[in-house]
Amino acid sequence: MRLDLSLYLVTDPELCAALGVEQTVRAAVRGGVSVVQLRDKHAADAEMIPLARRLKAALAGSGVPLIINDRLEVALASRADGLHIGQDDGEVADARAALGPDAILGLSVQTHEQLARLDAGRLDYLGLGPVFATATKQDHAAPLGVDGLAALAAASPLPTVAIGGLKVEHVEAVRRAGAGGLAVVSAICGTPDPEAAARAFPPGRRRDLRHREGRRFSATRRS
Repeated sequence: MRLDLSLYLVTDPELCAALGVEQTVRAAVRGGVSVVQLRDKHAADAEMIPLARRLKAALAGSGVPLIINDRLEVALASRADGLHIGQDDGEVADARAALGPDAILGLSVQTHEQLARLDAGRLDYLGLGPVFATATKQDHAAPLGVDGLAALAAASPLPTVAIGGLKVEHVEAVRRAGAGGLAVVSAICGTPDPEAAARAFPPGRRRDLRHREGRRFSATRRS
């Protein structure tokens, strides 16, 4: 599957409540979202698995991968395309072993110290942030700012996506900082028209993501 990090939607069940997560995702993908991450910090795995399976079916044929945040069992049970984990969500090696070689695996990174300890051979991309403070994740690390993002992106051996308080007006700054895309939550989930909100993000040049262990993710262009 092609992996295009340019416009990466992270779902929030509260912000998506008016339309529901499923309809929000469908609309956002019509608007040009290139990756969907299902994130719910409070639901049990048993609640998330049916939704993940419906999202996987809804995304079939779109070329947009479904990534599960933190929950390895949900990713496995739903046959999602991949998993995204944080620094405290288990070992990268264990996640890769469970997922197999073909799944997408991403990791959140906030500091150069974390970058230095990176198990890059088992990962496909990094989520860098938060760039700015955000209300959608109360326990986030200190914001990097654009300069901090640029420093991490320049040092990263893997493709990167920026996250944390990002809106349409930050697109050019994030691109200049060297990140491969923006991960957004409220900029799409918190709007009455997720399709229009996604379409408002200008398309950019897609990067050919580096291969890992012989696998290659090729770039695509968002229309």
